[in-house]
Amino acid sequence: MTTLHPTVERAQALIEFERYDQALELLGRHLAEDPGDVRAWVKIGYCRFHTEGPRQAKEAADEALKLDPEDYGALMLRARAIVDDGGWLVVEPVLREAVRVAPEESYPRAMLADAMWRSALVTHARNTGPGKLSYAEIDRVTAEAANVVMEALRLGPEDLYAHEIAQRIAEAAGNGTVSDQLDEAILRIDPTHSEALGRQTKKAAEAPGVNAVQAAELYAGALAGRPDSPGMRQQLDRATYRLLRGTRWLALLCLVTAGAMINLFPSDDHPAPELPIPIGQRLWSVVIMGAIWGFGAWRRYHKLRAGVQLNVRSLIRRGRWARVVLAQSGWAMLCALLVAGPPWTTLATPRLLFWAGLVPVVATIWFDKKKAR
Repeated sequence: MTTLHPTVERAQALIEFERYDQALELLGRHLAEDPGDVRAWVKIGYCRFHTEGPRQAKEAADEALKLDPEDYGALMLRARAIVDDGGWLVVEPVLREAVRVAPEESYPRAMLADAMWRSALVTHARNTGPGKLSYAEIDRVTAEAANVVMEALRLGPEDLYAHEIAQRIAEAAGNGTVSDQLDEAILRIDPTHSEALGRQTKKAAEAPGVNAVQAAELYAGALAGRPDSPGMRQQLDRATYRLLRGTRWLALLCLVTAGAMINLFPSDDHPAPELPIPIGQRLWSVVIMGAIWGFGAWRRYHKLRAGVQLNVRSLIRRGRWARVVLAQSGWAMLCALLVAGPPWTTLATPRLLFWAGLVPVVATIWFDKKKAR
């Protein structure tokens, strides 16, 4: 291991505390006395990377490489500067040199695989023209990059970045089994990894037989471990919206129940009832509607975990369609109560109320179905 000059060591301590300007000043004075210190040029490059940008960092890396063309730190600094300047398609030669210089390191191989599979896909798209690539084509085009990242995983079995690149390549090639295995390995290394956690939670939430309540619970649980994940928050909002959409079906069920109990649409087999309907039958209709809401909505809501309950209230405040859904549920329920409650002497008015509650809700149920996806 190369011994650092005491001044460079002090600068490194400042860099760790993100005091880049002070480190730059210290390193500048040191290089005025010893312009051939490669490590000082590399440290200056990292300071410039955070204060001035990747192009200035690349200039410092080039100065270090003039002094030692095989310096691993300078090569990786130059590669990182090129990538951050939008150069994924031209960084491959620098990374290959870094791999040659440090063949035992996993990180440069993982970064090389990242550059290779991006470049391979872009080159293939340019050669074949526009059009969606099949999984088989992607698998063939990215095969070399996949081999490189597998070697990186062998060298660094705990290298999180290598696992991330391997997962991206496997997912792009449609290899779901390998992608899931890599996600599990990523979460073993970092249980709060946002992307892996989001993918695994989404897979569980979208599995056959998982309802809106279960999906919301899954997303809320994942979000508790990674509250800064916008993707999981969006998925939780979608699952919560599916929950709210369910209230419209409950309201429609109550409306249909009210219409059936007073026989709004008589037939030969079921003649018109004698009006007004007895108060006992009308009260029984209200009791049944209360039971539908009690077991279908109130009981379900209170069994939800606190995070989902909070998101229900939050989504109602934030989402226009969430408020529309609740308003429609309330309107349909009001019509159901007006159909079943008063002592009507004719069927004309309750029929009008029935259709007034039914049509607006049914007309929008399919229209906004895509919003729950």
